[in-house]
Amino acid sequence: MTKYILKRIGLMIVTLWVVATLTFVLINSIPGDPIMSKARVLPEATIKVIREKYKLDQPMYIRYGDYIKNLVTGNMGESIIYPGKSVNDIIKAEFPVTARLGLQAITFGLAIGLFLGIVAGLKRNSWIDYLVILIAILGVSIPSFVMALLLQFGFGGKYGLPTVGWGSRTYFFTAFKYTLLPSLALSFASIANFARFTKSSILDVVNQDYILTAKAKGVSQIPLTLKHILRNALVPVLSVLGPRIAGVLMGSIVIEQIFAVPGIGRELVNSISNRDYTVIMSLTVFFALIYIVAQLLVDIAYVIVDPKIKLTDSKE
Repeated sequence: MTKYILKRIGLMIVTLWVVATLTFVLINSIPGDPIMSKARVLPEATIKVIREKYKLDQPMYIRYGDYIKNLVTGNMGESIIYPGKSVNDIIKAEFPVTARLGLQAITFGLAIGLFLGIVAGLKRNSWIDYLVILIAILGVSIPSFVMALLLQFGFGGKYGLPTVGWGSRTYFFTAFKYTLLPSLALSFASIANFARFTKSSILDVVNQDYILTAKAKGVSQIPLTLKHILRNALVPVLSVLGPRIAGVLMGSIVIEQIFAVPGIGRELVNSISNRDYTVIMSLTVFFALIYIVAQLLVDIAYVIVDPKIKLTDSKE
């Protein structure tokens, strides 16, 4: 296990370096720079000073070296558009908002999706089964931003649910009413995916010989479901968790704009509009880091759910 984790950490570092390099090259390949938008309102001497401060007058390889060095030391850089505002401060202030939104969306997706998938798998060809199929089709077909607009139209302003804003960041339950609609919009695709995969996995497990043997021995339905069916059926479902976390993170970029949520997704969109190179590159690497770590945690969760799975070679 330890050797596997160390190997994955090494691959994570290489992957982050590739992401950081590609992002740097693509951003700096765009004609112009952030200072050009201010060129009409700033004196030439001021523009020169700003370009020197952010080393925009230096060759690309020098800026790349400084960029990688700063990332290694944990310095994500400073915003070009808003001087004095560091990316570290942006992440510290706004990532908890995005994290809460994402965690709630994943929690809703897992809880509702697993429940629907389990019931549909155990009650095949029933009305619940057909309902899960319908939800799966809608979840795959309807983008999260369309679902967000539908939720705003259908529930916004009703039942005490605001359509925009975040409320108090200090009190958890005070802000919950602000987080409910965006979390549901983000979780709808997850509900559909988890329900579909859970149902398929359960249908595969219930026809295995050991399940038939347990039934023949007189094992009642609840112990059979909890100890035999679910434990084996949930292992393939975990493979969907990593990509769904990435989907929630990417979806939060748009959802935060629609619901005016002050998270790093909205900050990334604003930085793209302002061509704030430092913020774009650093937040992209940060999103990649979260995705890679999530994939590692999912792999480790395989062993927790089913100890028979080995993460290392049999020779070890």
